[in-house]
Order: sequence, then structure tokens, then C-alpha cells
Amino acid sequence: MKKIKFSPLGKRSFIISFLLGTLLLAAFWLIRAEFFIELGFYYVLVTAVINMFILLHELIIYLTDVSDQKASGNSVLLLLVNIPITVLYLYILTQFSWLDEVLKI
Repeated sequence: MKKIKFSPLGKRSFIISFLLGTLLLAAFWLIRAEFFIELGFYYVLVTAVINMFILLHELIIYLTDVSDQKASGNSVLLLLVNIPITVLYLYILTQFSWLDEVLKI
């Protein structure tokens, strides 16, 4: 079985975005400071713009590359995985915040 190859830029962008987003969510759960909600909101906005530019760059490389090495195409798919992860984190955050109000935590 072949090893899936990713472009370094796409792979690094995915890992950094995922880890920082997860770290912000975990920090909010542990500390429960409203600061992390605001910081997370701005983080999502900035990361969405940066990742969109990287995604477009990788897509252009994928579409113009004539070789059989399509690491940029795999990176496009990897970057797109961040979208459902973000939606899942937002869902968890809203459910968790609602639960806090009910339990008066």
C-alpha cells in the first residue's frame, strides 16, 4: 500500500490549525473563562482566511501539475477536514454552554 503524500505547507497548516483550535477548546473547558470564547472566535476568523488562501494555493498547484505526484490534491482534502472539525467544536461549545446554564456551574 502506498503512503499518502501531502505538501509540506498544507500538512503544516492543517496540524497547526487543528492543534491550536483544540488547545483553545480544552483551555476553555478547563478554565471556563469567557476570554477563550472571544479568542476562539477571532482565531476561527483569522484561521479561516489564512487556510482559504493556502487551500486556493494548493488547489491551483494541483490543477496545474501535470505529474503523477499529486501531493497538493491530498493537502486540499486534508485542509477541508478542518471545516467539519470546526463545526463539531462549535456544536460542542454551544451544547456545553447550554449545559452550564442549566446546572449553574
